[in-house]
Amino acid sequence: MVGLHRPSTPPGMPPPSARRRSSKLSFGTVCSSNINRSMEAHVRLQNAVITIVRYVYNDLAHRYFPLHLHVIHHVTSMQQTLITLHKKYTIYNSGMRVESYGTGTQVRLPGKSAMEPRIFKFGTPYADMYKSLSETPEDVAFFMHNGVLQLCKRGASVKVAPKRWQDTPTSEVQNHEVVIAFEERIYDAVIEDLQCREPTEEFKAIHVICLDTKDNPHEAQLQGTVALELCWLLEQTEDLDLEAPELVEQFQEQQMTHTQIKVLHQICYL
Repeated sequence: MVGLHRPSTPPGMPPPSARRRSSKLSFGTVCSSNINRSMEAHVRLQNAVITIVRYVYNDLAHRYFPLHLHVIHHVTSMQQTLITLHKKYTIYNSGMRVESYGTGTQVRLPGKSAMEPRIFKFGTPYADMYKSLSETPEDVAFFMHNGVLQLCKRGASVKVAPKRWQDTPTSEVQNHEVVIAFEERIYDAVIEDLQCREPTEEFKAIHVICLDTKDNPHEAQLQGTVALELCWLLEQTEDLDLEAPELVEQFQEQQMTHTQIKVLHQICYL
């Protein structure tokens, strides 16, 4: 059998268009078991493809309009003139810097009855969970039908195993400027954990935000999009600590026009 030809890598440095630009902010996403809601948001943020349109007029004015997720922003007549005169598009994979976590004591997955959930320890590889849940054809049929095998497969494609927020070293937690929690009790758990940790010399601000989300794949997908929209707005701030409170309040008002979502925000220091 003849193997497939594998093309060689061209010599030299890759062109600028092929380079990946990372976000200036680091985001944490947190749910209970780090397999559904936080992982959905992790994937959305990590794989975000954003189009930036840069408008320049006499090298004095710069306007940046994100067109990701087919969001079209209102522009004034003056800005429209700038668009007509000078327009430059930059399209890049700007996958945001993100890590996901769970706050539960164990990873709990739906079992064949409400009284028999499938339970794993944090740190158990997603691949091992998949294997455990597909030991028999009946298991495969059941856990494929309820979506759990798909969640395990997605998790394994992103990282090795679910991580527990409370067991994460302060040095790693402190890397995040923004932490998105997908349930109010998880939001409370994250804040309590941050307040119990020994303060560091940097005493850095961490913005903890709650996007209350039901724990099912459909709602996770919907709120994953909402989380990406919010994180993109936060990414564009010049002074996050100063601008975030008003931005989050306006974001909730905007979201409430078409979906009932509870948004909470608190600044912690670590």
